Amino acid sequence: MHNTAAGAPPEGTNLLWFGRGMRKILSLPAFILMSAFVGFAGFARESGIEFAHAVFMTAVIWALPAQVVLIAAIGAGMTIVPTFVAVTLSSVRLMPMVTALVPDLRAEKTRTLTLIFLSHFVAVTSWVMANQYIGQVPRRFRTVFFGGFAVTLTTMNICVVAVIYKLSTGIPAPVLGVLFFLTPIYFLTSLWATARDHVVKIAMVTGLLLGPIFHILAPDFDLLLAGIVGGVAAFFIGRRFPAGGKTAGQ
Repeated sequence: MHNTAAGAPPEGTNLLWFGRGMRKILSLPAFILMSAFVGFAGFARESGIEFAHAVFMTAVIWALPAQVVLIAAIGAGMTIVPTFVAVTLSSVRLMPMVTALVPDLRAEKTRTLTLIFLSHFVAVTSWVMANQYIGQVPRRFRTVFFGGFAVTLTTMNICVVAVIYKLSTGIPAPVLGVLFFLTPIYFLTSLWATARDHVVKIAMVTGLLLGPIFHILAPDFDLLLAGIVGGVAAFFIGRRFPAGGKTAGQ
């Protein structure tokens, strides 16, 4: 925790740090994500998803790939159990992000319920932003700062989906498609730029190389296999060739 020295200005208040978190909504990552949700709103409408359902899944699921998987499963006529499994597997990727971020958010008096509530808003954009700025925030205000950004980001995208759903008939389909695919490009570049360990970059490269191979060999499980095999391979490569050029055991 940052200690304020005698005579130094105070660290601030909860309201101040919440506002500073909200201010981060005026950023390129947030803009790209909102652009992707413009595409999602059009996709949901074209897929026959009702307005209330599109808005509700944005608020409750709050993971764009999982929302797309859900709509695809509904369109394919899948029953609730395989749909549940598919959506869950698509969101498992967020669990390591929550595990890595919670220790940085936790302060001495942070309540567990607060962390559980904020964990709902952990997605790639909020996780990347937290990694960039959370170290600059006094520890006792970190949950407030993160909540200011993440809750505002979620609320804004719920509004985007609601508005664009009603207006999407006037937006050309190619434009919606381009906006929809901005997010994966941004995610890839952001995760690379904010990677704290070289193993993360090895995993990303390995996954990208294995993805097309598994798409040919096992198209129904390509992403899952690329993630598992690529991650395990990156772990062992990282142990064998750690950062700094020394091999394990030296």
